[in-house]
Amino acid sequence: MSDPFKDRVLELMPTLRGYAMALTRSPSEADDLVQDALMRAWRYRSGFKPGTNLEAWLCAILRNCFYTGLQKNRRTVADVDGRHAAQLSSPPDQEWRLRYSELLEALKQLSAETRDALLLVVGAGLTYEDAAEITGCAVGTLKSRVHRARTHLAEITDPQMFGVESAR
Repeated sequence: MSDPFKDRVLELMPTLRGYAMALTRSPSEADDLVQDALMRAWRYRSGFKPGTNLEAWLCAILRNCFYTGLQKNRRTVADVDGRHAAQLSSPPDQEWRLRYSELLEALKQLSAETRDALLLVVGAGLTYEDAAEITGCAVGTLKSRVHRARTHLAEITDPQMFGVESAR
């Protein structure tokens, strides 16, 4: 017998992975984050109200897992000077890798609120309404945050990458 909850969760896994990649910037960490979020969602599935937005519920769980992980990792100290990490990296050899690196560095310069808004709407593909529900703010506030994030990123990178015609 088919389980509608399970079927819908499986449909949303690519969206969750995309959002996790945007948050973690690491394929292996993104996979772990999605797995943790899905385990929590399954464990607490009785807390989901049928008829409400499952995508928003799952994204909120994933986001909470991410921030909980950040709190735990603050106590971890490893490779402080980056010497070991520098030995493991290889220089980008394609344009898209350079652009991606540029984007990741630019995202670090955004405030947490504007970065979250942009990642939910642009990265995870959620509607403004769903993203506002997840972040707990008004739709207008969320739209403003996305606009500020796009404008700021366009000022420090290529404006066309963020749907802003000219910021320079």
